[in-house]
Amino acid sequence: MTREELLHEAFEAMKNSYSPYSHYPVGACLLTKDGKKYYGANIENASFGLTNCAERSAVFNAYSNGVKKEDIEALAIVSEGPKVAAPCGACRQVLNELLPSNCPIYLSNRKETVTKTIEELLPMSFGPEDVL
Repeated sequence: MTREELLHEAFEAMKNSYSPYSHYPVGACLLTKDGKKYYGANIENASFGLTNCAERSAVFNAYSNGVKKEDIEALAIVSEGPKVAAPCGACRQVLNELLPSNCPIYLSNRKETVTKTIEELLPMSFGPEDVL
């Protein structure tokens, strides 16, 4: 699957966003090495701390269906915002632990697309190897 096809799938997932508070829908699509796709959309809640971001939804969806870190090929995260969609700090921490370190993460707002790795998004990260 090409980067553009994966981004298209993430924009399709964005249609399932529930974002009545921020009015900022986000979609995500995680691709595994065997070609399976796992979708996520941001789901907000009036108690904002209970909101779940699209990228965490997609990754948790994949893991809930038996996917392991080594199975993951790529992740696309998209929005219609003025800047490319970028994961929040909580998502960066989750992605740091659950994605391969060299996994491409495609960020797009339809006007611009950038490709990053979690190491680029979260330098000097704290992970499982740091827990005593």
